[in-house]
Amino acid sequence: MIRPATPADVPAILRFVRELAAFEREPDAVEATEAMLADALFGTSPAAEAVIAEIHSQPTGFALFFHSFSTWTGRRSLYLEDLYVTPEARGQGLGAAMLRHLAGIALDRGCARFEWSVLAWNAPAIAFYRAMGAVGMEEWTVQRVSGEALKALAGR
Repeated sequence: MIRPATPADVPAILRFVRELAAFEREPDAVEATEAMLADALFGTSPAAEAVIAEIHSQPTGFALFFHSFSTWTGRRSLYLEDLYVTPEARGQGLGAAMLRHLAGIALDRGCARFEWSVLAWNAPAIAFYRAMGAVGMEEWTVQRVSGEALKALAGR
């Protein structure tokens, strides 16, 4: 079952984020706290949304997403920031169910695109996404400015 996340899910979401970071070989990179996630998802100006995947009423995964905008299409897009299913729940179709659910949200909201990034070394995920109909944007690379470089760019 896939359902919208509620404030009561914040501890599970943070646990899933930490598990995902460990899987992605960055276990110490998570700076988020429960309070930060609660505000980002359920505060006065939410920055993102999340859905929870459940088996027997137990949270076993999540997807966190937000909207971006394409000047080329003149419409919003749905951007998937994270998708995670616990190791014990993998292989039961939850990842595919969450992608289908989010694709439906994108269509319902008039989005032109549904996009996400995947680590280049994560061949199983890439194969899964290709099987779901995703196309790699090989000509594009992600650019990031953070930390001291962000402060320098801002002149601060």
